[in-house]
Amino acid sequence: MTAPTLALFRDDFYLATAEGVVTAVHEDGSVELDQTCFYAASGGQPGDTGFFERADGSRIALGETRHGENKSIILHRPLEGEALPSVGEKLVLHVDWPRRYRLMRMHTACHLLSVVCPFPITGAAVGEEESRVDFDMSETIDKEQVTADLMRLVGENHPIYLQWITDEELAANPGIVKSKNVRPPVGLGRVSLVCIGENSAVDSQPCGGTHVSETQEVGAIHIAKIEKKGKENRRFRIRFGSPEVLA
Repeated sequence: MTAPTLALFRDDFYLATAEGVVTAVHEDGSVELDQTCFYAASGGQPGDTGFFERADGSRIALGETRHGENKSIILHRPLEGEALPSVGEKLVLHVDWPRRYRLMRMHTACHLLSVVCPFPITGAAVGEEESRVDFDMSETIDKEQVTADLMRLVGENHPIYLQWITDEELAANPGIVKSKNVRPPVGLGRVSLVCIGENSAVDSQPCGGTHVSETQEVGAIHIAKIEKKGKENRRFRIRFGSPEVLA
């Protein structure tokens, strides 16, 4: 069994390039490294894509990044037909930064939506163009008002930062988890709290995803649609841009 992958993205969401040494190449072509800046799919956020750069300058394009048998293992899957590196080979890792940054902005927008709509979250999916968040709620709510409240938080430009707590501290404070169905990533000894606002004045919740460093970076967003998914479930669809521009 290979050693756990050092997940560099956990401490620096803006790290788009790093070096890594190949520790394993599996039968399906997935590659393990000693460390990586590639985010592995989790909690509704897709994994990173990009490429490995070899010593001779050639590239290995990656189609997905995901976890292995547990959260401590990160697997990088090259696109079909790409060459595979060798165990012990040193690579330069290049994240598809424009894509990652859009996902960071979108994921942060989902957190802001959970502030505007303080209801238990029953599901979520982060996308490059559209994200969705499902809430356990029966209330009727106006999408234009939600959009206005979201853009107010964006415009106020609150800082966003991480705090770390232990798995034991999270277990002792289950009320800080907003999601009803998806549990924060545990088992690594510590859990990151995504804090918005000075001293977490706006929000604080466990999350292992990637986020921007201030709310203004999210940019223009709007609620495109609110769908009724059952008697007590509402699905909010978030998109980039202003509704007036896109109408």
